[in-house]
Formats: sequence, structure tokens, C-alpha cells
Amino acid sequence: MPSLTVEGTMPSPPVRVVSRRTVKPPPRPRERIPLTSWDVSMLSTDYIQKGLLFAPPPFSTAHLVDHLQAALADALATYYPVAGRFVTDQHRDDKGHAVACSVSIDCAGQGVEILHAVADAVAIADVIPPDADVPRVVHSFFPLDGAINYDGHEVPLFVVQVTELDDGVFVGFVYNHALSDGTAFWDFLNTWAEIARATLAPPEAPRALTSRTPLFDRWSPDGGAPAPLVLPYADLSGLIERLSPPPLRERMLHFSAESLVALKERARQELLAAGDTAGAAAVTKFQALSSLMWRCVTRARRLAPDQETVCRAAINNRGRLRPALPAEYFGNTIYAISTAPVRASELLARGHGCAAAAVGRAVAAHTDANIRARVKAWTAKPIMYTLRYFDPNGVMMGSSPRFDMYGCDFGWGKAVAARSGKANKFDGKTSLYPGREGGGSIDAEVVLTPEHMALLEQDEEFWAAVSPDAPRAGKD
Repeated sequence: MPSLTVEGTMPSPPVRVVSRRTVKPPPRPRERIPLTSWDVSMLSTDYIQKGLLFAPPPFSTAHLVDHLQAALADALATYYPVAGRFVTDQHRDDKGHAVACSVSIDCAGQGVEILHAVADAVAIADVIPPDADVPRVVHSFFPLDGAINYDGHEVPLFVVQVTELDDGVFVGFVYNHALSDGTAFWDFLNTWAEIARATLAPPEAPRALTSRTPLFDRWSPDGGAPAPLVLPYADLSGLIERLSPPPLRERMLHFSAESLVALKERARQELLAAGDTAGAAAVTKFQALSSLMWRCVTRARRLAPDQETVCRAAINNRGRLRPALPAEYFGNTIYAISTAPVRASELLARGHGCAAAAVGRAVAAHTDANIRARVKAWTAKPIMYTLRYFDPNGVMMGSSPRFDMYGCDFGWGKAVAARSGKANKFDGKTSLYPGREGGGSIDAEVVLTPEHMALLEQDEEFWAAVSPDAPRAGKD
């Protein structure tokens, strides 16, 4: 039974949607773009939910939505698949029985949506409180709650919610992850933002766009022309799962460039002391931060000494394929790589440098041959990734500090903060964001069960590396 206020009425929702608009690209010839194994395997996972918090623009929110809508229509002229829908075609045998299927993007200009919402009595300080969990109200800034990528057959592949706060605005992006990975997603958003900035620039300012043009031709393992990936199922619905994680806590923690350099140097010195000169020479800040998360979360979980654990990381395949895929490739080209399993007691006893080197070995092993072997294995036995494929005893490093989140300026200044919704989260997931001040700093969105987060908050090694929050200016 719903909870009631003292007066006996339902409490008002923190966010009210006041308008909804459909945005379509200019008319163009209809086409279909086949999904690859990398795309299809994402159909059971959640939509991407990422958003940017801004100081208030120098005009009304209604004008802001008009501004974003006009620029988005122009961006969709280039990124027209974003305005499409998924379609599944059945393949039949000689007797007319459906025996297989394939999934494509139907680029018919069906459209995306922009919502204008109002968060009554919510301020910027409520969205990014210092030294506290990410507030639940942030989740209400993202529409299509509970949608998985398979739903892109019926609902838009991209929905934007512009939420008006008391002293700012939050722009939440909800994007189908089977359409592309984070690299292509942020390229699309930055193209949109660049168009929006140009419309607000003085007439004498240069108008040439610097964004790269997306490449929609899908990768084929044999190097041939892209063709629909035929799956040995008459219907995909039996492979689709909708799973909900347990209650979780989320914290956004800051690691300054100096802190990351110190973490890397500590790992390097430990490896040199252990005689691993190759590992010491190859260690990176990413490896050092992954080591910190892996070891400290393992300690917070109080795993049994013999319990094995791994560190996984999302990795971009573009530059690792031979020949390499162009940076502007639009689609999914990511895999989750993994360290070799190690007993919890050994992980903690061997130290920071050893764990960092283990992450480095996993990255180095992800070669063209490894990628192609995984594609071949998946094609022989297709699966849809869901939360059940994530090891509850391991950790996962996702997203990337290389994504140009704070370059995504729509014309009234740099974002105050970047945040995400509740999608694609589970115990042990860490998503990396660029630090707002740049310079190689990183913000880490750490997700754990309440019990594990409480124990992590007592970990001295972990908090010695966390930096105080960087100052948040309203505008630059």
C-alpha cells in the first residue's frame, strides 16, 4: 500500500514532466543498418543513463528546450540512426517455419524525445552534496525508467529530460546501448552541443563544425560488406531478461591528478622492489586506480581467504583490431576484459603493485586475435549480457575518463557536474569520469551494497588516496 502523508494525501513527486516533444531528422532515404554481435549482445542490458548538471542559462527553461530541440534536429541529420528503431526479421526454412532471426536499425526517422520537467524545491547543492551518497532524486532526472535495449523496437533510442531546478538545470540523456558504446555516444552528444553553441555565438564567430563524421558501416570479422547477423533463434524474446539489482549505495569520489600520480608511483616502486621491471615500466594510472578499487572493495567485502576474485574492465576494441577501426566508428566495440582469478588473501597480501600489474597483463592480452576469438565463440553460442554475468566477488571498471563530458557545452557554460541514473549498476561497479578541473584528474562513481560501502568508508588505504572535492564553479 502506498505511503500517505499526515493529511492522507499522496506525496507530490519530486519531478513533474510539463511537456514532451518528438524531434525528427530531415527526411532522407530509408535504410537499415545491421547490428553486430557486439550490439546484439547488449539487448538485455539497460539504456545508458548519463547527465550533466548546469548553472542556469541566461534565458528561460522553455527557451532552453527550444534551443536544444532545434540543435538536436540538426545533429540528427548526421546521426540519423539515433532517430530510428530496432526491427527483427525472421528467417524461414523451405517449409516456411521461422528458424532464425536478425536485428537491424530501421532508419526511418521515427524520432527521439525531449521532455521538460520541473524539480520543485531541488537545488544544485541537493544534487551534489559534499561527502555524501549520490541522492536518489538524481534517478528521477532520467526517463524510460527500467527500459532495456530490446525495448528499442518500440520506444525511442534516445530520450532527453531537461529538468529545471531552483538554481540550475539538469540535462539527462537516456540512450540505447545496443545502438553504440560510450565512445560514439559522447561523440554524438558533443556534436549536438557544438551545433547548439554555434547558434548562440556572435554572428561574426566561425561556424565550421569540428566534430568528426560518424562511420555507420558495421564491422565485419571477415572484412567483407556488413550483413545482418543471423541468430539461430526464431524469436529473441526468450533470451531477454529483466533483472533488478539489490539495494545499492552510490558515491562519487574525486582523485586528483597528484593523487593518481602517487598511486602509480607506489605501484611502480613495489614492482621494482619485487624485481618486476617490465611491470614497473608499463604501469599506468588506470591500472593503479583499478588496483586500489579491487583490493579495497575485496577487503570491505570480507571475502573468505580462499575465495577467488577478479578485476574486470570495459575496453575499447577500435585501436586493437588489425586493421584498426576508425575512431569515428559508430556502434559497439567494447568487451569486458578480466584479470586472472586470484585468492582474496593473496590479492591483499601481494600488495598494490602486484594487483596493478595483473590489470596491465589483462589489457596487454586483449589483442586482435583475442577479440576475433571472442567474436567467433559468441557467434557459435549467442548470449545476451545481463547482471547475472557479473561476478559478485569481483569488481568492474566501466565508462572512461577519456570521454569528453565537460566539453559538452550547449552554449551557456561548462557543466557543474556529471552524474548518472540507476541503470547498469551492481555491487562492485566503478564508473570513471574525467575530473571537472581536467589535468588528468578522475571522478569515480563507486557502487556497493550498503554493508560493503559502510566498510569501505572505514578503509584507511582507500581514503588516503581520495582527494577532497574540487571546487564547483557555477560558470567558467
